[in-house]
Amino acid sequence: MIASYHALTEARKALDAPLFAGLPGDINVSFEFFPPKSDAMMDQLWDAVTTLAPLSPAFVSVTYGAGGTTRDRTHGTVARIINEARLPAAAHLTCVDASKAEVNAVAEAYWEAGVRHIVALRGDMGQPGAPFVPHPQGYQNAADLVAGLKAIAPFEISVAAYPESHPDSPSVAADIDNLKRKLDAGATRAISQFFFEPETFFRYRDALAAAGIDAPVLPGILPVSNFAQTRKFAAACGAAIPAWMEGLFDGLDTHPPARQLVAATIAAEFCRKLYAGGVRDFHFYTLNRAELSYAICHLLGVRPGPVAAPVEKAA
Repeated sequence: MIASYHALTEARKALDAPLFAGLPGDINVSFEFFPPKSDAMMDQLWDAVTTLAPLSPAFVSVTYGAGGTTRDRTHGTVARIINEARLPAAAHLTCVDASKAEVNAVAEAYWEAGVRHIVALRGDMGQPGAPFVPHPQGYQNAADLVAGLKAIAPFEISVAAYPESHPDSPSVAADIDNLKRKLDAGATRAISQFFFEPETFFRYRDALAAAGIDAPVLPGILPVSNFAQTRKFAAACGAAIPAWMEGLFDGLDTHPPARQLVAATIAAEFCRKLYAGGVRDFHFYTLNRAELSYAICHLLGVRPGPVAAPVEKAA
């Protein structure tokens, strides 16, 4: 009996070397957190920070709530990560509902606190679907914000990129032009919105190269721990969820341990395909949970390194 082409293909997959065997760990990783709203959430965040810190991330970032609602908590969280965890931390900053003077004051306070890296974003208004309306005396968009920050201090600046285009963008070309304006204004790199198929990022990378953009673009990785929540996130930002993914999570809502294993399997394979396509920088949206991101990094060959000793608090 002659085996079919499909059978031969599956046999080759089964007989090939293990997918993750021998990876040298030649990647850079970074992690995103959000500022906690309570003491219990702070404990969860700090557990994630201390778990991931030994992986020596290139940086970690802390988000800024829609409408600027977490300004003080973002500042406090970033300062603690710098001072206690001794990690390079980036603070998110948006244009929403604040004058240039107010935004500049926040940026100056960050610089005084030792923050040297800003993730500069236009931001959202806070109400789902509400159109962005610039403050009358504020920065008009992310490119304007980047230019303003560079005038304040020599910040390292990251901006957002959208492999499937920003929902407010009239076209893919317009979205890429907007990214170019942000980079031309002084941004160092871009961090992409999350996506769920490697080809999405590879096509986007090719489109950026064709547009003459050669700045680093870090793929944003969202390990799916809660599929219903992920579906809401994706709907808000225009990220497509493939049908096969929904099928793999179907029936696991009442089986959290199994769901976690499936999530790790999907995310690890996804990152391995990105690695095969030449990606060596990965930015993980952790949702303040370390386990999935840590497991994926481990599979990609990233192992704990030396960690700076925590700062002792003065008596």
